[in-house]
Amino acid sequence: MRYLISLFAPRPLHRCFALLDSNGHCQAFKQCSLQPMGDSWVEIEEIRLNWLHQPLPPSARVSTRQPRARVQHLLTT
Repeated sequence: MRYLISLFAPRPLHRCFALLDSNGHCQAFKQCSLQPMGDSWVEIEEIRLNWLHQPLPPSARVSTRQPRARVQHLLTT
């Protein structure tokens, strides 16, 4: 029965993060539902192993979302 319930239960969304050093080179990757602790972790679209120990391409970063601003805009119109 638990298996059947688990099929319909919402699953946590996993996001991808990259750990950057002071030069902007990627040192590690992590997939989790919450952002890791520390200022050096940045959210990325996907994990690519060829980015390891290389500068992270600017296109790899997830654009910052502002959900509250959109909600406020919808409420004011």
